[in-house]
Amino acid sequence: MKRHVGIAEFGGIFMATKAKSTKKRGTRKWSARVTQTSDALTLDRGVFTRGDPKSIARSLKRSADKSKRRKSTPLQSAMSMLNFYINRAGKDLPARQKQKLNRAKDELRTLYGRGAKKKSSKRRGRAKKHPG
Repeated sequence: MKRHVGIAEFGGIFMATKAKSTKKRGTRKWSARVTQTSDALTLDRGVFTRGDPKSIARSLKRSADKSKRRKSTPLQSAMSMLNFYINRAGKDLPARQKQKLNRAKDELRTLYGRGAKKKSSKRRGRAKKHPG
């Protein structure tokens, strides 16, 4: 069983794909189909690799506002593309790049007048009361 690493194009940039088994698979991954056949936004080349979250957000906004093919609001379309890229990259996305892309989400919300999403505390549930 040989293993190889491939290259996939998404949004005008090329991403390394994970090493895969050369065994035939009965089903194909949905993300590959989406990447190839989706009627998604036309993005600027290298948009997700830019160094500045504001620049990423402005480019996504410009593409979403210009697009006639989107089915939802421009904010939803732009956010969806950003989330798809983050999820598709998975564990291979360096932490610094992931932070940058998450900051780009906040910038997108700001550009569309929604304000940045509030950070939730890591602690879930209610605090226990101490007797006494």
